[in-house]
Amino acid sequence: MKQTFQVENVKCGGCANTVMTKLKDVFGEVEVNLDVMPREITLEIEDKQVDDLRLVLKKLGYPMSDEKLNLFDTNTTKAKSFVSCAVGKFELSKDGK
Repeated sequence: MKQTFQVENVKCGGCANTVMTKLKDVFGEVEVNLDVMPREITLEIEDKQVDDLRLVLKKLGYPMSDEKLNLFDTNTTKAKSFVSCAVGKFELSKDGK
């Protein structure tokens, strides 16, 4: 079933590229809406897979907006998102997009 989730720390096309690329193998095509705040991702996902999605997003630095993080985790995910963003921008430039 197609579901939409709000995610934190997604700032730009580089971030969106990382999310789409890293989730594709496990979850298939992912749409990232950069026109709303908080940002939204939409994908075909079963309810039983949501916890796995939540974990992958957090590891990338893009936790779901409904996730309650302590100060350490908040800062850690922000730092991870900067790295993920840079990787996404690099991959975009490498592909000539």
